[in-house]
Amino acid sequence: MKMVTTLIKEAKSKPTDLSHDVVPRVMPWVHESIKNHGNNFFLWFGTTPRVHIMDPELMKDVLNKYQNFQKLKPNPLVKLLSNGLASHEGDQWAKHRKIINPAFHLERLKFMLPAIYSSCSEMMSKWEKMVSVNGSSELDVWPYLETLTSYIISRTAFDSSYEEGRRIFQLQEEQIKLAVQAALSIYIPGLWYFPTKRNKRMKEIDKEVHVSLRRIVEKKIDAMKNGETRNDDLLGILLESNFKEVQEQGNKSSGMSITEVMEECKVFYFAGHETTSSLLVWTMILLSMHPNWQIRAREEVLQVFGNDKPDFDGLSRLKVVTMILYEVLRLYPPIVALSRTVNKETTLGDISLPQGVQVTMPIMLIHRDYDLWGEDANEFKPQRFSEGVSKAAKNHVSFFPFGWGPRVCIGQNFAMLESKMTMVMILQRFSFELSSSYVHAPSTVMTLQPQHGAQIILHKL
Repeated sequence: MKMVTTLIKEAKSKPTDLSHDVVPRVMPWVHESIKNHGNNFFLWFGTTPRVHIMDPELMKDVLNKYQNFQKLKPNPLVKLLSNGLASHEGDQWAKHRKIINPAFHLERLKFMLPAIYSSCSEMMSKWEKMVSVNGSSELDVWPYLETLTSYIISRTAFDSSYEEGRRIFQLQEEQIKLAVQAALSIYIPGLWYFPTKRNKRMKEIDKEVHVSLRRIVEKKIDAMKNGETRNDDLLGILLESNFKEVQEQGNKSSGMSITEVMEECKVFYFAGHETTSSLLVWTMILLSMHPNWQIRAREEVLQVFGNDKPDFDGLSRLKVVTMILYEVLRLYPPIVALSRTVNKETTLGDISLPQGVQVTMPIMLIHRDYDLWGEDANEFKPQRFSEGVSKAAKNHVSFFPFGWGPRVCIGQNFAMLESKMTMVMILQRFSFELSSSYVHAPSTVMTLQPQHGAQIILHKL
């Protein structure tokens, strides 16, 4: 842990050049270990050995055999962030996945487009005011995109209660930063009960979030019982699906409790806000670094929509924009690594793994592996996805920004729809380039973010 934290501190102290060879900065301990020991190695995280694998066939085994390779059990401090679908196992995971699934069907997502469009329109109006005087303006787009995705998830998750939802998201933002600090510390059993400043603040946030979420959920349940609301937001669809499951099974325990529903709302926040804002900011940065692809994307957008409001069918036909988003996800995945815990002694290839060992799959490194992607793996080339994801690399388990296998991210269609809508509306109105003040410094705070912001010059079209 001392080596890891020292290397992270050193990496964050200096930026990198304007290239996509950013692994030494983002994952310095992995980069250092590969340099010294090769692709297969293990290191100690506190008292736990963590095995590092990069073989696609071995990763396929890990992600498919999810009963043997389970999600890491977070310490109590990190668990406050969310304790929903993403961290459940076994029957509880199967039950929650079944109940939540309907909220993310494409047919349901269509009804959320107006909420996404409204949120994007508000951001566009702010940007247009900034450029109205001189025709161009420099701004750090990162906080705007963070605010945008928090507005979108609050509107699509909570509909009429989205203002209250935004307060929850502000608190969760603070909780994430505190949880990251906790995750980088060696966990000592019982430490949670010490009245440290961080522990006290995390408990305060957790209490306020629970009170607010319970109020929103109970208000929604009452409105549904009285027929006063449409069930086309994520919370409404989730509650409707939960109610149907209880009715069909004739057993209350077959559904989710209010507390469990609240925890899933926290997952909506993290999955729908943090990851999508990361994808959007790196898309703007990379299209600024590669203006030829920005021009190609805009040409496609204007051909499909002109200056009209984007619709679902048009968004699904965007080939160039989709290729660009995939290539951004390949080079700058929001989550840079996946980890699992060995549930019982097992064999992985020719490696024998005792129970309790952790297995890590470094997404960012696998997305850049020359053997899988070719000699241009560190270059921005969206055309590699011209025939879809399956033909982009030599092995189909080489691209997994949303995970892979039975536990693939349930909200990936939502994230892609939201990202396409946002980029279409930006490309319709602005061209953009990197400011001379921009510093290329990718860094992880739960998700991959620009450490010093994303200073971009917007030009009104």
